[in-house]
Amino acid sequence: MTSEKANAAAYWKANVRLITCCLVVWALVSYGFGILLRPMLAGISVGGADLGFWFAQQGSILTFVGLIFFYAWRMNKLDKQFGVEE
Repeated sequence: MTSEKANAAAYWKANVRLITCCLVVWALVSYGFGILLRPMLAGISVGGADLGFWFAQQGSILTFVGLIFFYAWRMNKLDKQFGVEE
């Protein structure tokens, strides 16, 4: 029973770490690049708009979709690692 609890705690810790990393990346892209660093990115043009505007309008959405696929892929690996796969 103790081994199962330790395994469950390690699994949960790895899951929370993965979620935290994904949220940090999403916050950096959406808030950092789209708002805070926008003046520095204004000189770079992407599709007729500056890069900061692009990150605010499209980049954060595309990053979020990419993070969904990354999270699903990584959770499948974690599930197999801890023996809780479907």
